[in-house]
Amino acid sequence: MRDASGVDPASASAVSIRDLDERDLDRVAELESEIFGASAWSRALIREDFLHGPSRWRGVEGEESLSAYAVYGFDGDAFHLMNLAVAPEARRQGLGEALMADFMAEARRLHVRDAWLEVAVTNEAALALYRAYGFADVRVRRRYYQPEGIDALVMRARLPHPS
Repeated sequence: MRDASGVDPASASAVSIRDLDERDLDRVAELESEIFGASAWSRALIREDFLHGPSRWRGVEGEESLSAYAVYGFDGDAFHLMNLAVAPEARRQGLGEALMADFMAEARRLHVRDAWLEVAVTNEAALALYRAYGFADVRVRRRYYQPEGIDALVMRARLPHPS
């Protein structure tokens, strides 16, 4: 059962999420390539954003290595889910939902009014997850994901103003 913020407390609390460090970047690059194929972030882009971007990198450890991660960007105005990925063998275990709960908790902590993301229009599992957390369609970015030319759906969740 989800609470008013869209979080399933039982699922979200059962997973331990941590900040990533530079030692995790090779595994992130592996997962990027495995999950996103030709449109994956390069190792160089991952490292550059990790070291110099306005991002927070969070992850979930599996039995042997990093199983899921998310990248949150906040530039003082817009709070953005830049990436969320779960290793194929670790799916359907609540890791994506736990990372979404963490993302939304960070949004509330920062007192942002809106949270944003883009998602491939073909990614039905991600679309369902994001909609369960209150994200609504804003617009389509045509051929956003390259080189495949897949459209992205821009989504936004409006957050309650902190009291």
